[in-house]
Amino acid sequence: MGTAPGGRAGRHVQRLLRRTEQAYSVGHERPLGGYLATLAGFGAYTGAWAAVVRHRGRPLPDRPDPWDVALAAVATFRLSRLLSKAPVTSPLRAPFTTYAGAQGPAELHETPRTEGSRETVGELVSCPFCMSVWIVSTLTAGQLLWPRATRTAMGALTALAGADALQLAYSRVADRVTDTAAETAADKATTGSDVIGG
Repeated sequence: MGTAPGGRAGRHVQRLLRRTEQAYSVGHERPLGGYLATLAGFGAYTGAWAAVVRHRGRPLPDRPDPWDVALAAVATFRLSRLLSKAPVTSPLRAPFTTYAGAQGPAELHETPRTEGSRETVGELVSCPFCMSVWIVSTLTAGQLLWPRATRTAMGALTALAGADALQLAYSRVADRVTDTAAETAADKATTGSDVIGG
């Protein structure tokens, strides 16, 4: 019984991918196969959005509105950090990552699990830069299909990013005031003890 041509071609492609991965990695663990699957998934995802936009007959703008670009940038930043770093979204990342500790205010540091395809997914879901590509694609499609709802959501995420910045600024000012008050109290205590001792 002969080997099917498709099976032989599949094994040839697998060997080629394995050799390419070994030559590229130079002794490091780099999941090129997982990255290739992610690229294919992203291509299918954006292709599906493009098909829906085309099917709905939505015209593409001549150029993006600067206000929409600014909203999308801030909303993408905030949503990518919310999905990839926030403690409240850690149950979504837990099947693919391992908790490594706290990282900044209200954020976690997680490492991707190394079992099979979980590593690539773990890298994707714990990396705000990686998540940003998927989020901005979704927001762009949303602006074309449901502009009012998408702008409302982007506005809310932008307001959240602004609130976060204000919280951090307030904490920094409060810490400085507290440190200054503590230093003043310590100076007074030292001066008072010198006077009493003198």
